[in-house]
Amino acid sequence: MSDAEMMVAYPISSEQLEIRAFGCFTTDLHSIVKCLKENGITSVAMESTGVYWVALFLLLQEEGFEVYLVNAKHVKNVTGRKEDESDAEWIQKLHSCGLLNASFQPDNMTRTLRSMVRHRKNLVRTSSSYINRMQKALELMNIKLHTIISDIDGKTGLRIIEAILEGERNPEILADMRDKRIKASREDIVKSLEGYWTTEHLFELRQCYQLYCTHRQMIEECDREIEKQLVEQIASRNEGIIPDIPKVKRKVSGGKHKVPFNLTAHLREILGVDVTEVVGISEISALTIMSEVGTDMSKWKTEHHFTSWLGLAPNTKVSGGKTISSRIMKKKHHAGQAFRMAANSLNNSKSPLGDHYRRIRAKAGAAKAVVATARKLAIIYYKMVANKEAFNPKALE
Repeated sequence: MSDAEMMVAYPISSEQLEIRAFGCFTTDLHSIVKCLKENGITSVAMESTGVYWVALFLLLQEEGFEVYLVNAKHVKNVTGRKEDESDAEWIQKLHSCGLLNASFQPDNMTRTLRSMVRHRKNLVRTSSSYINRMQKALELMNIKLHTIISDIDGKTGLRIIEAILEGERNPEILADMRDKRIKASREDIVKSLEGYWTTEHLFELRQCYQLYCTHRQMIEECDREIEKQLVEQIASRNEGIIPDIPKVKRKVSGGKHKVPFNLTAHLREILGVDVTEVVGISEISALTIMSEVGTDMSKWKTEHHFTSWLGLAPNTKVSGGKTISSRIMKKKHHAGQAFRMAANSLNNSKSPLGDHYRRIRAKAGAAKAVVATARKLAIIYYKMVANKEAFNPKALE
């Protein structure tokens, strides 16, 4: 499977296998569906290669096929299977023998929410890169504002940058624009705003600021779309009726990138429990996890299968009764990364989870402490959502 060609292997008799090449245009995908239906195929296994599989996977599902999305590592470990034709033949043979396991795929509503949340994450990352460029432009003019205040994308920083772009150069006037919550003294801010103003760096500062503002507007639009998707999920669970969502206390990790609506209340309405009560899991972390794993935890038999799927369990290899390796597999997983970030935030927490993190860190280092604590958070999340049980901090003690 590639961006130009798809190889399809299907049996035309009990002893004969047909292998055909199809294009990747939408008409070609419909031809694949028509060909499979004409030959009485009801179950299809396909390899996950890049993003080329997505369109065909959704079309096959829509047409009523049982579709197995297979991890490429599970079908590659055979010598000589290096061509697309032999790959397709091998996958068909394994699938006909029932030796392939389907990878987890969320439902359509969760898939839409997942795309929105991932897009928002990319927008936040891009806007942060423009903040770094603005800091660099200021540094090149010897404006040390970012060393005095914690971040230049706060109220004080943006207010001063806007004034600079409008032509203000007097550090005394610029310093008076500081917010009352700024801990730095006025004298230090005045000193940090004395620099060498250059045309090229002011031009760079202006463009980066405009792009930053544009991305902030795009993030706000994305937040409104995410809210619509959450409301649709709530309505689908209540036979099309949107209930009054009670307001709850929000747990927000930061003031700059928080969503403008009560996300905690929406998540509790969908999941049935408030997962943000767990120490370390913020609103955005909970949204990221739910958009990746969905709401049906029965997709995983136990919490151990769940943590293994997240990439938070040791990949233990045993031979002759001896453990050869217990290295954790490196896999890019958005939900697993969200649990890791939540675990990393427990460094200074006085909760039992914070004590667990520091205890593991003292024994094995910070990296293993993050994974071990993230695994514990994932188990708590699994049990809360699967059993609809509220978070019980006393049980951790």
